[in-house]
Amino acid sequence: MNAATHRSRLPAAISVFTLLLLIAPFVGLALVTHWLDFHFAEGDGGAIAVSLGYSLLALILIIALGTPLAWWLARHPLRGKWLIDAVLLLALLTPPLAMGLLLASMYGPYGPAGHLLERAGLILTNSAPAFVMAQFYSALPYYVIAARAAFEGVPRELEQIALTLGHSPWRSFVHVSLPLARLGLAAAVALAWVRALGEFGVVLIVAYYPQGIPVKLWVNLQNIGLNAVYPLLWIFFLVAMPLPLILGLAARRRRLI
Repeated sequence: MNAATHRSRLPAAISVFTLLLLIAPFVGLALVTHWLDFHFAEGDGGAIAVSLGYSLLALILIIALGTPLAWWLARHPLRGKWLIDAVLLLALLTPPLAMGLLLASMYGPYGPAGHLLERAGLILTNSAPAFVMAQFYSALPYYVIAARAAFEGVPRELEQIALTLGHSPWRSFVHVSLPLARLGLAAAVALAWVRALGEFGVVLIVAYYPQGIPVKLWVNLQNIGLNAVYPLLWIFFLVAMPLPLILGLAARRRRLI
């Protein structure tokens, strides 16, 4: 065996070892699940419904508000854009528990916004709107950053051609920008979906009730034990992971074609 062959095999061996480390927890989950006694704990069904329903609502809000922001950042040179980037990164990098405390300070019953909203009948602690708010704040930065990258990948020349052919900026956005950025936008949606559905820290602070999947997993672990979390954990993977996995594989296939 010459030195070149040895050098080529070493990275391959390290890569295989790293992949085994990554897959080990999922293999472990399959091995420790009691398949013959697979059943949900009391309240798991409600937690699934809460997470799916409110995550979908949060995702709609994220797409509706985040897409224009992402396109604007991708297409409009501005002075001080670094400050906007800093705000996005600050929201992205803030630890979930810290973000929950920030939201409680702002929108809680004693916060400046929460006090006014409560007078109007909107309570943003331990309520359905609070749950959606927690997911919105958790997933929005991820969506905006990923969607911005998708729009930046669209050649501006094609948008300019559409404008010269008489299309309005809106028609150019709908018929040129969106179709060309669709795969990247779909990946952004998938990322936001997983972030919203799996958020625990922010939800724990501002919306312990109604309990979604992450909080119910914690409650089952504390009150019943480790075996009680496996069925709900499998449901989380089944509803959260297919979309990102499909889009990731589609993106890889598109690059290889």
